[in-house]
Amino acid sequence: MKKEERKEYSNTKWYIQVFVSTFVLSMVFSYISANGVSNLSLIPAILILILVIAVGIIFDIIGVAVTVANEHEFHAKATKKVKGSKTSIMLIKNASKVANICADVIGDICGVLSGAISALIAMKITESMNMEFNIQFLLSALVAALTVGGKAIGKEIANKESTPIVHCVGTILNKFSKNSEK
Repeated sequence: MKKEERKEYSNTKWYIQVFVSTFVLSMVFSYISANGVSNLSLIPAILILILVIAVGIIFDIIGVAVTVANEHEFHAKATKKVKGSKTSIMLIKNASKVANICADVIGDICGVLSGAISALIAMKITESMNMEFNIQFLLSALVAALTVGGKAIGKEIANKESTPIVHCVGTILNKFSKNSEK
């Protein structure tokens, strides 16, 4: 197989893996959240909604930080045997895939979940207060504003603090790695 064919095969394989994993994860998390949140009272449901929004923002920050981080800074750290440096280099070398997983797969799943959870919360509020109208449009707008606003702030942070963010992620991943840096 020629080098170009291998790369095309690798890219196609990656696209299929992302599609399948996103589909499965989204289905599982949607099922869990819909069934789990529908059985909760209003305050815990709102706390879960806030957590889902925060997870989406945090992973978006990681995705942006990995794409803008400077690999050379981590080579210097790796020569000094700073834990997490080699993992950080690997993250940066695979920035497009890492950003895709963090910002697109996890971020979009969190977006879908926050929409589903906000719909359930709106129904709970509407029913508990015997309202004549559904407040879903207000809650959806609030969730969208929090998500987009949070991601805008997060992108600014990721651009300014990419090195410490990527190093933190690299250090965390290194702790769970079989080939962890000593």
